[in-house]
Amino acid sequence: MKNRKLFSIISVLFVFGQIALFAQNKNSDDFNDVSVSIKFYNKTIYRIGNAEDAPVFIHITIKNNGPETFRFKLADDKMFSLDFNAFTVKNDKLSQTDTLIEKRTTNQTVYFREISLEQGEEYSFVENIKNYLNVDEPSIYYIELLFYPELYKSKYLNLKSNRLTLEIRNSPSAGSSNFLPVTKDNVEIIKPLEDLSPDKVVEQTIIARQKGLWDQYFLYLDIESLIKKNPSMQKKYASVSAQERERMITAFKADLMQTKIENDIVAIPESFQIERTSYSPTEGTVSVIEWFKYPNFSEKKRYVYKIRQREGIWYIYDYNVVNLGTE
Repeated sequence: MKNRKLFSIISVLFVFGQIALFAQNKNSDDFNDVSVSIKFYNKTIYRIGNAEDAPVFIHITIKNNGPETFRFKLADDKMFSLDFNAFTVKNDKLSQTDTLIEKRTTNQTVYFREISLEQGEEYSFVENIKNYLNVDEPSIYYIELLFYPELYKSKYLNLKSNRLTLEIRNSPSAGSSNFLPVTKDNVEIIKPLEDLSPDKVVEQTIIARQKGLWDQYFLYLDIESLIKKNPSMQKKYASVSAQERERMITAFKADLMQTKIENDIVAIPESFQIERTSYSPTEGTVSVIEWFKYPNFSEKKRYVYKIRQREGIWYIYDYNVVNLGTE
């Protein structure tokens, strides 16, 4: 009996050893041709402050450099797909936010999408590092990212990014801006195209959102018009100075990127089809059928984008959404 029991224990240990070995092999073999890179999104002077008032946006890119299709899971709440690490010059590691810890220690359903990248394809999105880490003191930090292709529950499978140097400064004096470009030269400027038709403008905007390319997504969005139609913001926007309006536009974009407002226009469709386009020399509409995939069903919606021309370029200034049921 003792020998049989000992044999059972050895067998169990062998099985767990095989599972660990499998995980190691998968980590080293399956991801050799995949890279994760990070860079600052619209680099600015970064300040002490909370995630909303003094954000640090990081542009994240996952790229398949190999010949085989790379498939991974991406949680709707990115906190279940990645981690940021930040170290001081003394190699002290910053602590995680209470929100991040609470989410990961609470029983809940994690919704995610499965994404496939063919050779040379990449997927990008933007995250605010202050939602992940407590950045409480002015200092220089070295930051890196860990991406979990099988979500946080399988965090032993991960991809590590390059490192960035982040300088956090003290909050500015009252009346100065909290979100200032460092120089015009170090910000990549993408200009809208004059020869893009209304349907192509809408198509490019949706594709940019699918790929997480925020610079291109905002290219043809009339943010000022979206603010003016927002009941909680329109009165304030009409009464403040030009400088304050610029600050409100910047904050509005930040809220869009974190899906805090206008959830319909930043929702990511799995697929879409332009249904109808009609326009005069100055205004028009583009009707689009969009499909959204969830774990147990797909939702179908009709988006009607309102567009108008300004200085030869078409911009989306409003939209309506009609639910067409589930499939």
